[in-house]
Amino acid sequence: MARILIVDDAKFMRMTLTSILQNANHVVIGEAENGNEAIELYQSLKPDLVTMDITMPEMSGIEAVKHIKKEDPSAKIVMCSAMGQQKMVVEAIEAGAKDFIIKPFDEIRVLDAINRVLR
Repeated sequence: MARILIVDDAKFMRMTLTSILQNANHVVIGEAENGNEAIELYQSLKPDLVTMDITMPEMSGIEAVKHIKKEDPSAKIVMCSAMGQQKMVVEAIEAGAKDFIIKPFDEIRVLDAINRVLR
């Protein structure tokens, strides 16, 4: 069981991930709609893991990963991307993300990625 922060500008995506994670006995301790909120919530909540959308208003997921990793090099972040964003996924991994999951979310793939990163 992990304490997880979900970051996505789409409420439906946050709800979908929350449902998948809670069904697997993880605890969603916060939700953010953009990179700025993600950084603030990461600092205050200190989650075990973050799921981070790549494309968001105000600050992209990639920028947020860079900020979080600078403050906490041990941060565990899994990127969420739509099909066709491979270049951005590579950029996110280079910025410090540990893994990625593709939208629309497949429950097994999501949990595999989360469990791999938490090990």
